[in-house]
Amino acid sequence: MRTFLLLSSLSPQGLQTLATTPERLFEVNREIEAIGGRVVKQWALLGAYDFLSVVEAPDERTIAQLTVDLTSRGSATCETLAAIPVEELLDSLEPV
Repeated sequence: MRTFLLLSSLSPQGLQTLATTPERLFEVNREIEAIGGRVVKQWALLGAYDFLSVVEAPDERTIAQLTVDLTSRGSATCETLAAIPVEELLDSLEPV
């Protein structure tokens, strides 16, 4: 599984949903699992983004599907970052 960081910002509609039904956040996590991902850790943020989620997914195609599905609802926007373990980065920099 690959690791991805999802930075999410809720729309006014998303904020209203969170305020009235906060458990909806966990339903979204179950939807992520149904698509083939897994939420490893999640934080609420103060600032430009509302949430940071560490998500594992098999590949970029899966995380792209997940992001499109979540953002197409209009309740949030996401910025997705691929996370590479430092050891893997260093291994790739070694001369061949």
